[in-house]
Amino acid sequence: MPLVQTRGAASAQGFGEFAQAATVANYIEEVFSTFLYTGTGAALTITNNIDLSTKGGLVWIKDRTNAGNFHVLTDTVRGTNSQLRSNATDAADTEANRLTAFSSSGFSIGASSYVNTSAANIVSWTFRKQPKFFDIQTWTGSGANRTISHSLGSVPACIIVKRTDTTAAWAVYHRSLANTQYLVLNTTAAAATGATWWNSTTPTSSVFSLGTDATVNASAGTYVAYIFAHDAGGFGLTGTDNVISCGSFTTNGSGVATVNLGYEPQFVLFKRTDSAGHSWEIIDTMRGFSINSDGTTGNVKRLSANSSGAETTSSAFEMYLTSTGFATNQYFYNATYIYIAIRRGPMKVPTTGTSVFATTTFTGADAIQTSNFPVDFLIEGQNLAGTIQWYWMDRLRGTDTYLESNSTNAQQAQSGGIFTSNTQVKASDDGNSYKRSYEMFRRAPSFFDEVCYTGTGTAGQTFAHNLGVVPELMIVKQRNTARAWIAYSATLGNNKYLVLNSTAAEGSGTTTWNDTSPTASVFSLGSSAALNQSGGTFVNYLFATCAGVSKVGSYTGTATTKQIDCGFTAGARFVLIKRTDSTGDWYVWDTARGIVSGNDPYLLLNTTDAEVTSTDYIDTYSAGFEISSTAPAAINANGGTYIFLAIA
Repeated sequence: MPLVQTRGAASAQGFGEFAQAATVANYIEEVFSTFLYTGTGAALTITNNIDLSTKGGLVWIKDRTNAGNFHVLTDTVRGTNSQLRSNATDAADTEANRLTAFSSSGFSIGASSYVNTSAANIVSWTFRKQPKFFDIQTWTGSGANRTISHSLGSVPACIIVKRTDTTAAWAVYHRSLANTQYLVLNTTAAAATGATWWNSTTPTSSVFSLGTDATVNASAGTYVAYIFAHDAGGFGLTGTDNVISCGSFTTNGSGVATVNLGYEPQFVLFKRTDSAGHSWEIIDTMRGFSINSDGTTGNVKRLSANSSGAETTSSAFEMYLTSTGFATNQYFYNATYIYIAIRRGPMKVPTTGTSVFATTTFTGADAIQTSNFPVDFLIEGQNLAGTIQWYWMDRLRGTDTYLESNSTNAQQAQSGGIFTSNTQVKASDDGNSYKRSYEMFRRAPSFFDEVCYTGTGTAGQTFAHNLGVVPELMIVKQRNTARAWIAYSATLGNNKYLVLNSTAAEGSGTTTWNDTSPTASVFSLGSSAALNQSGGTFVNYLFATCAGVSKVGSYTGTATTKQIDCGFTAGARFVLIKRTDSTGDWYVWDTARGIVSGNDPYLLLNTTDAEVTSTDYIDTYSAGFEISSTAPAAINANGGTYIFLAIA
């Protein structure tokens, strides 16, 4: 049976340029980072906003492109001139040109080909020392049974030990195994029994035990241990949220298992333990840990901790994310695995729009655009001056797929990765020098979330989300077949709906949302095939009002100038408007194309019509946006009703 684990509570705390914590609180984005970069062959500074110089921690680097370049592990306890290889038994290296410095916002690297080959795609995983998350300890072996003190502040769930002064295997303790068992990180071996490794003693919240085996405790040998917590709380405003889980799962006779973490992970390291020949696989959402359109397999990029091999990609890999954990389908049958899983961030509620939303326009083919945050969701308007093609793309569905907001088409595949690094996105790979618009979103509590789910056809079905507040706007699309886009608006209520790819006014239907409003943790569906077809795969984009960042609201038209107060201080940078009581398009404005006192170009999400640049329907207003008296009935009819989404 799959292991079901304790759920963590929802978290909320501001982040952004002017965020200030009222109380001391810890968040996953402060202690863990997956950072992708392209090698330059010259000195390079990596800014991942993890404080290593003050707090301490571990940086694990792997060249994704080139086979033969080993994993490089460097920690602040042993120093920059001492590196280990997870895929080898070698003693610590003393190469001075790999990781060269730790800083308060990341680290620096030299020109070594193992960490900085020119033009190579490289990944770094950073683990900061923090109670109830991660710790590092070193010692000199005694050759006798002993204990080692630690600072984890909870019972260690996984301990990875490496002798540093000479050749030795990597020893792994995991809470899901007996305290007489061990695994070896640099091999594909199954779990083995050895009472002299951990002295047949389970760790406590203050110490872990070592036996006499030279792998962990030879007299005069030098060692380092990387220590991981499990469901220990310690994070979020209340200090009760879990951010790391070390558990196990066993697939059934069909290869199916579901792991409930209580949160959506961003990183999973897992290993089969009951049979030899299986690698230590590392998956993360930055490189690609997405959900295929069949809803039961993942599009996964894998690296093996025990191998120097290059990254591999599988479009039919039978592991995939859920909003509360991960799952397998048609994997190895009746097989047992252990894992380390780390929660997706950010956990803080944004306080500035620029920390979660960016907009830009450019003309060119396949040009890379950069934001100041990891982009989770991208709306591209391609060929603004002609017949527009809409591309809705996101990390959760995969880097090579898109949906079209103006069409009922199923999810489509395309070549070329969209999310090329933490902060860069690349235009659709079409080779045409079109004028394009980008609307870039980051998933964040109280602002925006995304859920992929498989329909059941059962009225009253609920699905978990991680928005942390009640969604006010939800936009749902079936992915595996042609189907209309269905939208929920809190203003309209739980028995009404809108269609994104249509101009239609609001519709009524008890089978859409099951006459049940969403909550801060779940949304409800009726039996409508458009939202909940049995076996159908869907994506739901969820938005909410976040003070000073976003506003989901409604207004009644006056046919005169009307100011919409969103609680902003410098005006809206993005505005979406839809009339609900009568027909009307889905209008979009943004500051990249122009929200000014004069003409304001607009686009229509539901059509392929070219950008209209000759109208002045909205204007600037510091608290939100202003609707012009010249706006048509689709935006400002006297007595007309409208919904909107605005982002500061």
